[in-house]
Amino acid sequence: MSDSLFTPITMKGVTFKNRIVMAPMCMYASYNEDGMVTPWHVTHYESRAAGQAGLICIEATSVTENGTISPQDLGIYDDGHVDGLKTLTDGIHRHGAKAAIQLAHAGRKAVYDGTIKAPSAIPFDDNARTPDELTTDEIKDLIRRFQQAAIRANQAGFDVIELHGAHGYLINQFLSPLSNKRTDQYGGTLENRFRLLKEITEAVQDVWDGPLFVRLSLNEYHPEGNQDNDFDFLATELKRLGVDLIDCSSGGVVRTPIDVYPGYQIPLAERLKAATGIRTGAVGLITTAETADEIIRNDRADLVFLGRELLRNPYWPLFAAETLKAEIEPPKPYRAGWL
Repeated sequence: MSDSLFTPITMKGVTFKNRIVMAPMCMYASYNEDGMVTPWHVTHYESRAAGQAGLICIEATSVTENGTISPQDLGIYDDGHVDGLKTLTDGIHRHGAKAAIQLAHAGRKAVYDGTIKAPSAIPFDDNARTPDELTTDEIKDLIRRFQQAAIRANQAGFDVIELHGAHGYLINQFLSPLSNKRTDQYGGTLENRFRLLKEITEAVQDVWDGPLFVRLSLNEYHPEGNQDNDFDFLATELKRLGVDLIDCSSGGVVRTPIDVYPGYQIPLAERLKAATGIRTGAVGLITTAETADEIIRNDRADLVFLGRELLRNPYWPLFAAETLKAEIEPPKPYRAGWL
């Protein structure tokens, strides 16, 4: 019998009770612009865990102060961030869910009142600031920052780390020939453009024993960008390095039109999984229980990442279980209303 949306799955000794993942989304709720967890974050993430998603992945969390997507992003670049993040994981774990953190650096897309950095001194578009090109020494320091962030993630009680290599942020900027024009060991060939992600992955693996995911943009929507065979290489190398799953998204490295429709990115996860054998997560305007279940039953992906649908409905897993005639355990205080 094939797996379904509510079949548990285990990676590196960590078991997710179902295949429903709350996708990482920027929440812009660190109101003092200090990267600290606020009461809003606690309510937001714990409610989705109470709603019985199997894995809650908190938003893009910056590994450096000048790498934030917005000044209101969460941070993990200081030891002072750990206690607040531990409050989040404790709340998530209370409801039987697992907790993931997406480690990120925005690169040339950073919103920061100071110098921003990127692989090359090329702005994102005509309205964007021009970043400074990272030196080799700065790249080595950046790798160390990701490693330190992984140590803090472990201290904070996270079960999963995801590296943000998509949507035109720093790792994606290095991977893409559209944004990486370097002539040193971090630019030029695909192997060289992959070097930063490779070295970050290795540095994180040195201090982290749990499941490791990487989010990639698997379509750059540009004829001179990376293509399917390039992504197959990246996924194969990441699998060899011990990465457990590719979170399959698309776009963002350059400004280009994207034809968006329900489930538009599912084929990316399906193709990569079939081509490389790595586990994948499907994401992108997935809204119905039937669609999510079909993805798992037909082995198109291993996890289903829900974003906006879980913003609208923290208890989506309950309604999905009712639709699919599956049984899930309600939080004890909600039992009278759920059974």
